[in-house]
Amino acid sequence: MAIGGGTGMPQLLRGLRTYTDNITAIVTVADDGGSSGRLRSQMGVLPPGDFRNNIAALSDAEELMTRLFQYRFPKQDLHGNDNELAGHSFGNLFIATMAAITGSFETGLAECARVLAVRGRVLPSTLEHVVLCAEIVRRQVDGSEGWLIVEGESNLPNAKGQIQRVFLKPDQPRAYPAVIRSILQADLIVAGPGSFFTSVMPNLLVPAIRDAICATTVPRIYLCNVATQPGETDGYSVSDHMQKLREHAGDAFTTVLANANYDPAQPPYTIGEWVTLPPKNTPLAYQLFTGALVDDHRPWHHSPEKLAARLLAVYDELTAAPP
Repeated sequence: MAIGGGTGMPQLLRGLRTYTDNITAIVTVADDGGSSGRLRSQMGVLPPGDFRNNIAALSDAEELMTRLFQYRFPKQDLHGNDNELAGHSFGNLFIATMAAITGSFETGLAECARVLAVRGRVLPSTLEHVVLCAEIVRRQVDGSEGWLIVEGESNLPNAKGQIQRVFLKPDQPRAYPAVIRSILQADLIVAGPGSFFTSVMPNLLVPAIRDAICATTVPRIYLCNVATQPGETDGYSVSDHMQKLREHAGDAFTTVLANANYDPAQPPYTIGEWVTLPPKNTPLAYQLFTGALVDDHRPWHHSPEKLAARLLAVYDELTAAPP
């Protein structure tokens, strides 16, 4: 079982689908920006964007489906006029339409998976319309700290401050029942990779999901991002991720798999930094596994093949019978 959203989790799913069809992806419904946000406000559907990415990643015709689902309609039509579909992706419209004709978002997702020959399941963490909020601290000109509450997932990265805590409105959304069943039946539970506060964390803020994860005895592994995300995790190390994860989700994830293939002197891209490992021999409050996990050509992204292979090797190590 994989928990997350955004563009990070599809990287994992692409790697895992070469090993098994028994994959369940739990996806956030807190997205409120871009095409997803427009469909959410205009049609009343849950935001389809993160579902689109993960459905495409698990489709048997993944290359073609990714191109089709990610296609965005241009700003202007053939006559140079404003295009009413501007900014919408075909995949978002497909999922929203399927939800409309089947009568519910969850049924629409299931039908999308059937039509597109998806290998696995993609489920929403909750069917409620939740809003992601954050407590953010800003450093003032005089050196003091100013605090503010920011509402809306799409507003968090642009708040120009440091995220201290995230929470949902309403704060006790009901988990989608199929998600709880899947968690309790899972052999392996992973969270990430993906935007830490806006893609991964919203799922863990659903109380029943967090409690169900903590109740399991199977390996539970957080897949740490390889690079920081501006506006969310500036300056974060692996230990910083794990500290915030504990603050928000308790003991849901106390094991982490992190990338070790990076050069601190060579940033992954112009506005981000590597997520660094703790110094050797540092006492840790979590269990750390590492590997060379980055894509050879785009080192700020995970390699699907390397990530899946190392994850399954860690799983084998954690479940191996003692000698």
